[in-house]
Amino acid sequence: MKFKMFSVVVGTEACVASCPFCVSCEKINKKNIIEPKVNWRNLKIAANLANRSNIDTVMLTSRGEPTLFPDQITEYLKNLKEFNFPFIELQSNCIPIALNKEKYRNYLKDWYNYGLTTIAISVVSSNEEENRKIYMPKADKYVDLAGLIKFLHSFGFSIRLTCVCCKNITDTPEKISEFIKFAKDNKIEQTTLRPVNDEFRRKSAQEWIKKNRLDDEDKLKIKNFLDKNGTKLLEIGRIGTIYDVNGQNVCLSLPLNKYTRDTNPENLRNLIFFQDGHIRYEWEMEGGILL
Repeated sequence: MKFKMFSVVVGTEACVASCPFCVSCEKINKKNIIEPKVNWRNLKIAANLANRSNIDTVMLTSRGEPTLFPDQITEYLKNLKEFNFPFIELQSNCIPIALNKEKYRNYLKDWYNYGLTTIAISVVSSNEEENRKIYMPKADKYVDLAGLIKFLHSFGFSIRLTCVCCKNITDTPEKISEFIKFAKDNKIEQTTLRPVNDEFRRKSAQEWIKKNRLDDEDKLKIKNFLDKNGTKLLEIGRIGTIYDVNGQNVCLSLPLNKYTRDTNPENLRNLIFFQDGHIRYEWEMEGGILL
C-alpha cells in the first residue's frame, strides 16, 4: 500500500471556534477537554508504513482544535522524531495561541526544536470581520491575524494560510486577489484555497453548506483567475494544483470526498492514525481500516 499523506489526530472534538461548516463544532466541556491516551506502539507502526510509502509530510490535525492539547502535540513530535519526516505540519485555527501568546511561547519553542516545520492557519478570508462572523461570532472582534503570523514566524515556522472558500465571503477572483495580496504582504510561505466541502459530515451543518458552498461557476472563475494570473508549478493527483501568483505560493485544493477516492491500493490519499491505535485510510467510512 502507498499513501500520499500521513494524518495524525490530536486531542478531541473540543474547539474554541464555532465554524458552521465544521465536522465537529463541539464546545469545550468537562469530558472533551480531557487529553485522550495515545497508543504509542501503533503510532510507530503507522509511521513505519508512512516511511515505506515515502511520505514526506505529517499533518497533525484534529476534529476539534489541536492546540487545546499542547502537551499531546509535544509528545507526538517526540515520538515522530526518530522517523525523520522532512515536514511536520500542524493544522489549527490558532485562536488559543493568538489569545494567550505567553502560555504557548515555550510550547512553540519546543515544537520547533522537535521538528514541527509548518503551522497551517485556517481562515475564511483575509478580512477580520468575515473571520469573526465564522470563527468567533459571539466575540467583539477576531484575533490580530497579521500579529499572529508575525509571532509564529519569530520562532522560525513556515506558515500556510488555508482559506475555506465560502459563498459571499471568498468566492470571486477579486476576493481571491485580496487574499493573495494579504498573504504576500505578511510573508506567508504557502496558501491554500479550499472550497468548503459539498458533502456535509454533520447534520446541523447541512443547511448552511447547501446555502454557502461554491457552485461550479464560482470554482471555474477562481481556477481561470489562477490560470491567467499565475504560473502552474505542480499538479498533484487528488490533492490539487499549485501556482506561483506574483511570487506567492497558491494551492487550489481538491475536496476530500468520494470523488477524490481511489481504490488502487498503490494510490491511496490518506494514512490516518487515531489516538486509540486504529489506523485507517478513510475519514468517514468505517470499513476503511488497516489496524
